[in-house]
Amino acid sequence: MTQAFDAAAQQALLESRAQAALDQARSLGADACEVGASVDQGIGVSVRLGEVETVELSRDQGIAVTVYVGKRKGTASSSDAGEASIRAAVDQAMAIARHTGEDGFAGLAPAELMARELPDLDVHHPWPLTTDEAIERALACEAAGRAVEGISKSEGADLSSGEGVRVYANSHGFLGSQRGSRHSLSCMLIAEDDNGMQRDYDYSSERDPRKLASAEAIGASAAERTLRRLGAQRPVTGRFPVMFDPSLAGGLIGHLMGALAGGALYRESSFLCDRLGDSLFPDWFSLFERPREMGAMASSPFDNDGVYTRDNVFIDQGRIASYMLSAYSAKRLNMTTTGNAGGARNLRLEAPLESREALLAKMDRGVLVTELMGQGVNGVTGDYSRGAAGFWVENGRIQYPVEEFTIAGSLPKMFAGLIGVGDDIDTRGSVHSGSWLIDEMTIAGG
Repeated sequence: MTQAFDAAAQQALLESRAQAALDQARSLGADACEVGASVDQGIGVSVRLGEVETVELSRDQGIAVTVYVGKRKGTASSSDAGEASIRAAVDQAMAIARHTGEDGFAGLAPAELMARELPDLDVHHPWPLTTDEAIERALACEAAGRAVEGISKSEGADLSSGEGVRVYANSHGFLGSQRGSRHSLSCMLIAEDDNGMQRDYDYSSERDPRKLASAEAIGASAAERTLRRLGAQRPVTGRFPVMFDPSLAGGLIGHLMGALAGGALYRESSFLCDRLGDSLFPDWFSLFERPREMGAMASSPFDNDGVYTRDNVFIDQGRIASYMLSAYSAKRLNMTTTGNAGGARNLRLEAPLESREALLAKMDRGVLVTELMGQGVNGVTGDYSRGAAGFWVENGRIQYPVEEFTIAGSLPKMFAGLIGVGDDIDTRGSVHSGSWLIDEMTIAGG
């Protein structure tokens, strides 16, 4: 990068400015205040057909101030974390609070729930990458893919590398900060035959750049994934088992967590309202979070309310064991926060894992879905309908690629109909899961 990022200095600066904002809010008559601030710096490189398309050096910062005057709340934010901008944000937040209606649930999380221990979770791994080195690695990734016989074109390769600092402080006396980094490399390629063009991609994403897959491996995998889609046709229409690739199974978990989120529950816009303790999955399936897992993508010792994070079990032997609550949503539901302001962190599942071959054999005849399109998921009813592409399976073996079809069902029935989880765990994000085999869904093809 052209400009060094001194994470320690930025951390100290944001901490001092957050404290200054708290002091100013108190002097202006706020009963309580909370401040969130962050600064991030990174490099992004895009190449296509052996040429550099874009090089972006980014630096983003911002601060958000929330004040409470009685039960009135005011929030103001700025994309500049300078002293003058922070003072203006506090003034604006106070002005807003004086003109808003009262909210009986407004306020900070309880002081006794603030995080007391703030361990280093090994999530900050800067990459001293020059612009030339970033370009070289992206070009190597694309070149490896284009060198595979049958690849005709490329949508390019992208490399991004960034690090940053976030700070949260409130008038309970809590002040927490964390440095972090994230690095990724991806490649998308095109192949063509008499039936038309197909494209696919692969990527690697890590906190620690030393753990990234090699540029050559990513390019070669992208090529393999693209070529296997040639000759795609539409599947028959009917009700069949459906297996979700690991990269898509994480999305199903995301829909589940959206329905377990306190905001959806108190608004009564979730299909899981009043379902705590009910059976939702088979009794061999459990889902939990590990927010303090060392080096993981979403690790943090405190949530966005300053509440300490801890292991939570959301699905315990098939039953809904916990909702996902922030301090505010917990108050609305007359419950206690689960330390999930900002969402769940590092979701992991527990289930008997099977090989992909075993799952395909169990499926016998159906569809392996590797791509989803559209947003046809209704969080209120649980209805699920998405455009899809993947592979037709017959006699437990992949036969040919399929495309231009939809899969439809309902999330409660899909969760209850989970009949297998694969050992092909995708660990690239904060949700780790293998393939999911669902007993039956509606396939609408040709």
